[in-house]
Amino acid sequence: MAFHRSATGISCANPHATWVKSRIDKPAMRLLLLFLMMNAICAGQPQIPILVYHRIAVVRSDAMTVTTAHFREDLKMLRERGVSFIHLNDLLAWRQGRRPAPAARSVVITFDDGHLSFYREAWPILAAQRVPVTLFLYPSCISRASYAMTWAEVQEVSLNPLVCIQSHTLWHPNLNREAKRLSAAEYARFVDRQLRDSKAILESKVGHPVTMLAWPFGIVNPDLMERASAAGYEAAFTIQCRAVERTDAPLALPRCLITDENSGPRFGRFIDALLRGETP
Repeated sequence: MAFHRSATGISCANPHATWVKSRIDKPAMRLLLLFLMMNAICAGQPQIPILVYHRIAVVRSDAMTVTTAHFREDLKMLRERGVSFIHLNDLLAWRQGRRPAPAARSVVITFDDGHLSFYREAWPILAAQRVPVTLFLYPSCISRASYAMTWAEVQEVSLNPLVCIQSHTLWHPNLNREAKRLSAAEYARFVDRQLRDSKAILESKVGHPVTMLAWPFGIVNPDLMERASAAGYEAAFTIQCRAVERTDAPLALPRCLITDENSGPRFGRFIDALLRGETP
């Protein structure tokens, strides 16, 4: 994928500059100017929501299932509001300064876990409407669990340029629980295995670099971010619900969990709040 660097120019005149300079020492002046410059750079920058779904089914069976009808309605509402669907890769390229800013009203669609319902229910809808999507998979379930996709299905969808396959650790553990159960050294080895083995398996199966990670249950802390970086991940995602801003930490980027409670008829108000930069 090719990336392009964009340039940002800042020009401002401050009639109070002399007054400020006479009353603030030089280090404080530099900090103030840096703060004002960062505000100027970030002003007007888009805030992009990342939405995360898990299961799509004709009939809702649990809290994490969105009905097929509501999923169709969600996509329709987004289009009616003039929202553009963008690749997660494009969002990250913008944050890294490799690509111009996306349209102000843009969203990213992601799916976690690798449930068979993605392949049977969601993917035909996304493919027909040309909506890009990123799948965060934990490889231990693929071709093994009855609820999961097979490797053949994963490889089939990964051949479509709309789809990006990324990591959700090896078997989706609760890392807080494991930290209490294991010694510090055991926990470190456990986390490293979850991060590195998932990445290696997925890369061998789909044939492209895996550099993104969805934290299981949204659990993240500075130590986990450091380990993810050492394992080769460039971006990772929580389930803190708000739009992504350019200044967010790359290994703790927010995503919004979509369930049948905020999908369907309620989805319009939910997405409008996100696009205004509010927390729904």
